[in-house]
Amino acid sequence: MSDTPRKRLDNTLHHRDPGKVVLDMGSTSITGINANALAALRDALGLEKRPVKIYEPLQLLGIVEDDLREALGLCVAEVTNDFTIFGYQNKNWKPWKLPSGLDVLVGDNFVTSIDEKTGYTYIHPQGDRNAPPAGRLPPKGFYFDNCFRTYKEFDEDNFDGREDFAEDYKVYTDEQLRTIENHCNDLYNNTDLGLIGGGALAGLGDFAYFPGPHIPYPKGMRDLQDWICVHQTSPDYVHQIFGLQTEVGLENAKLFKQACGDKIQVMQISGTDFGTQRGPMMSPESFRTFYQPYYKQINDWIHKNTAWKTFFHTCGSIVDFLPDFYETGIDVLNPVQCSAAGMDPRMLKEKWGDKFTFWGGGVDTQKVLPFGTPEEVYAQVTERLSIFAPGGGFVFNTIHNIQGPTPVANILAVFNAVKDYNKKLGF
Repeated sequence: MSDTPRKRLDNTLHHRDPGKVVLDMGSTSITGINANALAALRDALGLEKRPVKIYEPLQLLGIVEDDLREALGLCVAEVTNDFTIFGYQNKNWKPWKLPSGLDVLVGDNFVTSIDEKTGYTYIHPQGDRNAPPAGRLPPKGFYFDNCFRTYKEFDEDNFDGREDFAEDYKVYTDEQLRTIENHCNDLYNNTDLGLIGGGALAGLGDFAYFPGPHIPYPKGMRDLQDWICVHQTSPDYVHQIFGLQTEVGLENAKLFKQACGDKIQVMQISGTDFGTQRGPMMSPESFRTFYQPYYKQINDWIHKNTAWKTFFHTCGSIVDFLPDFYETGIDVLNPVQCSAAGMDPRMLKEKWGDKFTFWGGGVDTQKVLPFGTPEEVYAQVTERLSIFAPGGGFVFNTIHNIQGPTPVANILAVFNAVKDYNKKLGF
């Protein structure tokens, strides 16, 4: 393996200087770009004009295709089974129109209905129009919100988390495994990109997936506010759910290994958020009680049986959890929300840069990227590169997904700053 994106990602993940900075946009559903912003970026770069394909419908993220990847020097692609958060597979593309008026393509089981009174667009799980909607998109919105549905109420005195969530967590089917294997082989043999395994093996309590948007009739506890309280009022229920989810996650890790071997370099483990803007969402003690034992099982299996690194997404202020994350065996942290309390980039690099690979942190997507000037964006990207990049252990990515209304001039400023930084390194 010569100086390729794949080799540079390998060096970065092992905390070796990769030379040219590893650059990601669009390899996962938490490192991507909204279809509106993606279409504007393609136009600004003079690429072929064609409808963007929506691969992640909740956030209306668009597929970053080969021509854009090449134009920007992107380094990473995802290996996935192509199933979406609403339970349908991305295939047999058909036209659809975003609230902005942009023409896009969606999978054939992307099935919606419109409330004529409110103007809301509702999406139905698994393409089943007869099932109650799982998400709703406001008339001028840029992503869907989950609808909270339950068809068996939670009983505090007689609960069974494994039964309530039996439809949520499933072992890969033979068809899904063939999709994963074919996708992996195609990317590995026909590109020199770094490869990440997608799908979040066990996003324990992930607020996006917990309501069950991918199943027609969710059962049990689905309301997020009540779910947080259940950790204290009915802790056994939480352990029942997480025990089931971990069993399925471990089995899927084994099957993913059979399908791909070590052709992938890193595997997404979770997308659960543990931080808010101002501090942790729960105490470290609660993390150790409810989450750490299960995540450690998965991390331990991966480290014992594969060469993969484990990728862990959690927004917000997570500095209080970092010792526990390290003990749990987490290798890669995303999105590195430097604007949250205590998440100073210099501190993170100096104290934790030899323990975690930071995948993100490149520019603030809440204020600077959408509302700053191109000069302010360029300056922040340059500063973050100077902090995080030296010595490896850093994949450049924006802090979470690029939002739909982001000015295209600001997006271009991001990539110009990365390009200029690499030029200074002699690349």
